[in-house]
Amino acid sequence: MSPLRLALPLFLIAATGFAANWPAWRGPQADGVTTETNLPEKWSATENVKWKIDLPERGNSTPIVWADRIFLTQAVGQRRTVMCLDRKDGHLLWQEGPTWDQIERTHPTNPPCASSPVTDGERVIAWFGSAGLYAWDLAGKELWHVDLGKQDHLWGYGSSPMISGDVCYLNFGPGVRSFVVALDKRTGKELWRFDVPPPAIQEGPGGGNPDYTGSWNTPAMMNIGGRNQLVVGLPGAVYVLDPATGKEIWHCNGLNALVYAQPLQVDGMVLGFGGYSGFAIGAKMGGTGDLTATDRVWQEKRSPQRIGSGVVVKDRVYMGSDGGIVQCIDPKTGQLVWNERPPVPGGKASSWSSIVRSGDRFYLTTKASDTLVFRVEPKFELLSVNSLNDGMTNASIAVSNGDLFIRTHAHLWCIGAAK
Repeated sequence: MSPLRLALPLFLIAATGFAANWPAWRGPQADGVTTETNLPEKWSATENVKWKIDLPERGNSTPIVWADRIFLTQAVGQRRTVMCLDRKDGHLLWQEGPTWDQIERTHPTNPPCASSPVTDGERVIAWFGSAGLYAWDLAGKELWHVDLGKQDHLWGYGSSPMISGDVCYLNFGPGVRSFVVALDKRTGKELWRFDVPPPAIQEGPGGGNPDYTGSWNTPAMMNIGGRNQLVVGLPGAVYVLDPATGKEIWHCNGLNALVYAQPLQVDGMVLGFGGYSGFAIGAKMGGTGDLTATDRVWQEKRSPQRIGSGVVVKDRVYMGSDGGIVQCIDPKTGQLVWNERPPVPGGKASSWSSIVRSGDRFYLTTKASDTLVFRVEPKFELLSVNSLNDGMTNASIAVSNGDLFIRTHAHLWCIGAAK
């Protein structure tokens, strides 16, 4: 038990209204959208900074926020940890997690603890690859942990656990051992497991090479035909599973073998996005079995490298890319409505982050720790470029109670408009 652990009053655990919560990587509804509209539009390393703290090592995971607590996964040497921070000033309340002293392959740009944690206000759950899936209460007491076996891929892992109802879902992979698993969030008991099938058609970037096959995709719960269904992008296809049993409801082929960005639901369709300059598809929702021939509406084979996920506004999809281009996509056809390369310092607009939408404003952080704030209607309009000059940033923004939380490889920043 960490000596830094502090008692957490019960009234704070229950105080869901203490501040707007950002309980998962993509926010309250797992779609990158916040209902808050009082967010800062301009900041710098010295302007509108409430606080920043040093982080012990590099990391790509996104912080989450519940009431007056921030949770962040963080590697410290051989330890794989969750840090619990006071949102008021960022000081450490507790830090827990296992030690993993075995070889863990990953890409140099993807340090350990790449998955973001998730919380429901009673527990925080984090996945550490081969080191296991762990749950703590908000005071830092371990509730359970599960050994799911070895995760092994030359580029590491990055999918985050998600909670829906009493169940925690995880896309375990990439690598030879890849599966989607559901566990009881209260006990860690495994409820079902869906083994990831090999791509039906090995086409596009990564096709046929096991080293270049895999999914770093976080599952999404979508209401399809009045039923909650679990949607996940897997190598070669979008799969829709019964969240209660893990049985496949339907799938649609057409992605390439590398998948990063989360599927999106818009205008009666599910959209899937491959990475590594891969393929994208649009499929009608519903049906059963293989819908490729009957309900795949379009397939795009010239997509940019998409790591971060997009957002939906009305009948349009907006996405960033590793190539530094922001795109507006017509989901009915897959065609580009517009394609913009925002002017940023040094031309470094490359991004792994996922877009956050607040009202008519969009926030996207680049790998160079610049955050673009822009509008998209009736055309792309760049409002500000906010530079922290803090090196590499691959995490997405978390939003809570008027503040932005930005994780770089060196620091965690709290950005808030001056009162």
